[in-house]
This record gives sequence, structure tokens and C-alpha cells, in this order.
Amino acid sequence: MSRIYFDNAATTTLDSAVLETMMPYLTEKFGNPSSIYSYGRETKMAIENARKTVAKILQAHPAEIFFTSGGTESNNTAIQTAVRDLGCTHIITSLIEHHAVTHTVEHLAHLHNIKVSYVNLLSNGHIDLQHLEKLLSEQKGKTLVSLMHANNEIGNILDIHAVGNLCKKFQAVFHSDTVQTVGHFPFDLRNTPIHFITGAAHKFHGPKGVGLLYINENVRIKPFIFGGGQERNMRAGTENLYGIVGFAKALELASIHYEKDRAYIEGLKKYMHDQLVKKIAGIQFNGDTFGNSLYTVLSVSFPKTEKSEMLLFNLDINNICASGGSACSSGADAGSHVIRAINNNPNQITVRFSFSKNNTTTEIDNVVDKLSELL
Repeated sequence: MSRIYFDNAATTTLDSAVLETMMPYLTEKFGNPSSIYSYGRETKMAIENARKTVAKILQAHPAEIFFTSGGTESNNTAIQTAVRDLGCTHIITSLIEHHAVTHTVEHLAHLHNIKVSYVNLLSNGHIDLQHLEKLLSEQKGKTLVSLMHANNEIGNILDIHAVGNLCKKFQAVFHSDTVQTVGHFPFDLRNTPIHFITGAAHKFHGPKGVGLLYINENVRIKPFIFGGGQERNMRAGTENLYGIVGFAKALELASIHYEKDRAYIEGLKKYMHDQLVKKIAGIQFNGDTFGNSLYTVLSVSFPKTEKSEMLLFNLDINNICASGGSACSSGADAGSHVIRAINNNPNQITVRFSFSKNNTTTEIDNVVDKLSELL
């Protein structure tokens, strides 16, 4: 059986049209964008055109778009500079953020004696907005709120307008890790009360190693990486030229095909949910599965037995790729901090299935049959 790939929230395949757009910059258009001769000028122009494309799709100004190495660097930059340059002495976040956020916050708390508050979670995994307002109203000093737009493990989506308006009311800085939503949902950043958002091309069929940091034009931070003054003096280092070109093309394609792709992928998620319910007893789903949730992610908890404890391993042996939670720290399986925070049931084994436009219902049938057999 050929490999079935159901871990698209970890990474997606590179779209052939994106690769085609990148190829000239891997071959004849090789100039350093900082050089003044024609080779450099044409690559510099490619980067600025990519920036304009991305800004237009996200409804931001090109001057607010910075290219980085990925979501992790973007999240680190936003959070660390909010403390260093914007004077934030208090951070409000949640227990279900990506490690790129939680570990940065923990580091800053330790290093600069920053106060950290964790907003309560509702039973379905959503953020308790009333508790957030209470925390904001009790703040002393400048506060940074860092809450992800969509959770990478359970798929829950935050109302970023509601959170942004609360932050505005209490003059807090708002950063949202939008790695799972840029390229999957339309954004109108001109009409969203937010200071920082982040993105990564490999989550929407672009290349790995390139990301986005949006910094609202009213925010003034100092460079995070020093050197040759690239990215308008904000991020030194020769640009990832073909990555940036690929990022813009992938985002453009995602934006053009959004309605069609979303309807198709949503159908796959619903189909798998229904087949699992029909064929496997005692399963549960994590998060707000068909409410305010990513259409790409289905988090399933299976009853813990001797057979289900080795489930991911056995799926892998059968050429089925799925995840036990977040894929960014694979190796030692310490279990998922997200699942622990919302559904701390030691008698369940959780598997995340995440879909893309390249998956099919036939693949779902094969996986559900294999799960029935293994369990």
C-alpha cells in the first residue's frame, strides 16, 4: 500500500506550481539582493514583489510584512521584542499554545522576571474570554497577550477580533500565532485590532524554512538579528530568495482556491468523523470539532488498551502518517501538553488526523479499516 499522509498540520507537500515559480531563483536568477548590479536588482525586485503580493492578500501594507525563517522565529521575535522594546512586564497566554510561544514566554519570565498569567480554558478547549477580560482589568504595567488563532492539535479557533478589541480596551499588545490559519483563512489585517501575526509557508503547500511576521505599522521595535540591514533593517542576513518567492506563490494559490479547497477538505473531515463513529466503539473527539474549528484537523481519542497504546507505531508500519499531537518536537514522546490541558484522561490515546486538498475518501476508508483491524 502506498503511503497515506494525514499529517498536513505538521507540513504539506510542495505544490508543483510553487516549485516551478521558485526554480529560476535556484538557477539563473542567483544574484544577492543586496548587490547593485543587474543580478542583484532582479532578485531584490522579486522579494519586493513577493512582499506586495503577501500584503495585498492579507490586506496589510507591504511595510508591515517581514520575511523570516518560519513561524518559530516569527513568534520568538514578536514576544521577545514586546518585552524588550515595547515595555511589556506581564504576559497573558494559555496552556495550549505551541512550544514556540510557551517556551519563549517561560524563558522571558525566568530572564526578566516577567509575570505570566494563564487564561482559563472552557471544557471544549476554547479560551474563556470573560477570564481574559478579568486578567486584563487587573493588570499593572504594560501587558502582552499571546494567544494562537487556531490550535495545531485540536483545531479550535480563537475569535481574534474579540480578543483584539479587549486588548485595545486595556491598551495591551496583542500577538497571535496564526501559523495554522495564514493560507487557510482570509485575513483583513487593516480591520483587525492586532499588533503581530505569524505564518509559515510549509503549512499551505509552500517551501520549508520561510515564514512571515506581520508587525502593525504603529509598532516600533528594534532589530532582532543584527548585521547587513536586510528586511528594512529589521532582520539582517541574505534573504531566503527562493523561499520568499515560493511563500508568495503558495499564498496566492491558497487564496485563489480557498472556497473550493475548504469545501473539499471540510467534506473529508466530516466523512472521516462519520466513518470512525460508525466503525469504532468508544471514541471521542477533542475540541470544538464542527464548531469554531480548523477544517483541516480532526483530533480523535481512542480507549486505551494494549493494542491502542502502540497505535501510531502500528499506523506507521502500515504506511499511514498521523500525529499524536504536535509534530515540532518529535523524538521523545512526552505526550501532548494540549490534550493534558483540555482532556486529561489517562485512559485515552489521542491521534490527530489532518487533511489537505490532496487527500481522498478512499484513503480515509483504508485508514478506518486499518484502525478497526488494529484495535
